[in-house]
Amino acid sequence: MSEPGDAGGERIAKRLARAGLCSRREAERWIEAGRVAVDGVVLKSPATIVTEASAIAVDGKPIPEPERPRLFRYHKPEGLVTTNRDPEGRPTVFERLPKDLPRLVSIGRLDIASEGLLLLTNDGELARHLELPTTGWRRRYRVRVYGTVEEPALKSLGRGVTVAGVEYGPIEAQIDARQSEGGRSNTWLVVTLREGKNREVRRVLEHLGLKVSRLIRTAYGPFELGDLPRGAVEEVPRKHLREQVGAIYKTLRIKAERHAHRGG
Repeated sequence: MSEPGDAGGERIAKRLARAGLCSRREAERWIEAGRVAVDGVVLKSPATIVTEASAIAVDGKPIPEPERPRLFRYHKPEGLVTTNRDPEGRPTVFERLPKDLPRLVSIGRLDIASEGLLLLTNDGELARHLELPTTGWRRRYRVRVYGTVEEPALKSLGRGVTVAGVEYGPIEAQIDARQSEGGRSNTWLVVTLREGKNREVRRVLEHLGLKVSRLIRTAYGPFELGDLPRGAVEEVPRKHLREQVGAIYKTLRIKAERHAHRGG
């Protein structure tokens, strides 16, 4: 165990995230709860620096060595919560995944009423990197709304909008199709944004007087939902992942190989 600033180490929260156990924020909560020990000493601070030689345990059990970064596409159905445990007892995404998958964390979230593409990874650092707005990846959605859709109002979202004191960046929104069901008309929109703040699409469209009745994420950056069946999960080929995430993939892979070599 080292002090912050020691060369060749990394913060404990980052290491736990890279092992695919949790996010950095969750790791900090685990440390506060006294669940994490390094070299037999229970941690009190998330600022602790660990090295490849550090013996790290959570709840008394050694953490797994980081594997090579892997990425999965998952077609999330409506009605599932994107969390490992839900205090209200609602069904979660991770309860529905096949049992033969590695421990995974989500890249961003979809709320319980939303469906479509959810990216999952075994590497918390990769998840954090792909969630950052600075990555510049667009999130694309198909959204069914009720109400009067005015194209000038949709176009105005391209300048950004403030709703209930929250500032949202530029949003691209355009009409995809108009339908009529049971005498009630609705409109399908294609909405594209970069930040993906909590319930952003719903809140912005409600600000325009539109009621969202269905929200499907169809793409996250270069990764698309395509024809992946609802509830299905499929790994992104290693070559495609490497091509799309570039340097971060190489860095994480090298770290994983170093840990594997030390363990062998």
